[in-house]
Amino acid sequence: MSFDLLESAKSIFNNNVVSQASSQLGESEGGIQKALSGIVPVILGGLLSKAGSSGSAGGLLDMVKGVAGDANPSAITGALQGGAGGLVGKGADLLRSLFGDKVNALIGMLASFAGIKESSASTLMASATPATLGTVGQYAAQNNLSPNSFLSLLDSQKDKILGAIPGGLNIAGILGLANLGDLGKKLGITGDTATTTGGAVNIKPAPTSNRWVWSLLLILVAIILLWYLMRGCGGNKPGTMPVSDSVTTSQLADSATMNVTPGGPVVTRESIKVTLPDGTVLDAYKGGIEDQLVTFLKDDTRKAGKDVWFDFDNLNFKTGSAELTEESMKQVGNIAAIMKAFPKAKIKIGGYTDRTGDSTANLRLSKERAESVVTSLKKNNTNSAQLLGAEGYGSQFAKAAATASDEEKKKDRHISVSVREK
Repeated sequence: MSFDLLESAKSIFNNNVVSQASSQLGESEGGIQKALSGIVPVILGGLLSKAGSSGSAGGLLDMVKGVAGDANPSAITGALQGGAGGLVGKGADLLRSLFGDKVNALIGMLASFAGIKESSASTLMASATPATLGTVGQYAAQNNLSPNSFLSLLDSQKDKILGAIPGGLNIAGILGLANLGDLGKKLGITGDTATTTGGAVNIKPAPTSNRWVWSLLLILVAIILLWYLMRGCGGNKPGTMPVSDSVTTSQLADSATMNVTPGGPVVTRESIKVTLPDGTVLDAYKGGIEDQLVTFLKDDTRKAGKDVWFDFDNLNFKTGSAELTEESMKQVGNIAAIMKAFPKAKIKIGGYTDRTGDSTANLRLSKERAESVVTSLKKNNTNSAQLLGAEGYGSQFAKAAATASDEEKKKDRHISVSVREK
């Protein structure tokens, strides 16, 4: 399995760390968790920015290796209790090296985002910084990374890191950038480049020429394909169902309300009634998410877990946005009713996209759409304790190549429910 820097860093901040921080700082555990959800990707984002602007990869590599021993939960809890030998001070110095005179502005923004005191945000961020950067240092030391392969590691991880930065934290503005996409573009790798696979680093020659030719060809192919589809479909004719959005440079395609093949017949689905334990009867489709989810929750022999996912099949968003359409509210309401009928169930919402377009933009939109579904479930009176949050995965798990047909890529574009407890 390939190395996931963000998840490795997040795993350090376990329930014990959250509980200790809550107790020592006098904040709610929810506030601490929300703060950490921003702190970890922001620190890694600062590292990306520094790597793209300083030109001193060797110095950064030495810096993260120097705190590799701090990448563990006990170091953080010790710092919070005042017994870590100056780890908070070390973290403050590291923050200044990453963000300069913008640290105070960042802390104020984080405090406002998480609803905690600025003093708490300052201590928490300083305590978390050595551990977060130490995660990178541990991997670099274990795999004997060179400055170039270190930069390549960061480049391979940047999309997920930037996509995880909450929208309420304007890290791009603090760094003087127009948007987070610009931060990703700053990361430069010179000479030989390295890719990381399964923890190993493979060096291969950097491409040197003709990139613009390939870009031009791809643009021409896209224009021809668009012309062909528009000519073939003739637009949305009166009395027919509109086909869902295609992915453009930054769009996660909308799920179709019905299965539609461009230029082909509408495939009808069998309507059924799904009865819940509390007597509620839902209108749904055979084999749809309601049918599958209820069957799973009723089956005591099947266990819940992070690998158990069910795809929404009647969910649409307004073009290029995270706003659900009115027609989608029926299925959202059905899922809310299912959660009420199964009060022990706990779920997480995930957003996915294909490989088309800008990966950073798609990752962010997939997360925003997943969060939009969580918000709608709460508005439908779903118990907040049953909702374990939302995460956007972008094209991380896409199977079809970016050059595949839209029909092949369609399966990669979806919003899903993961049943974590039942």
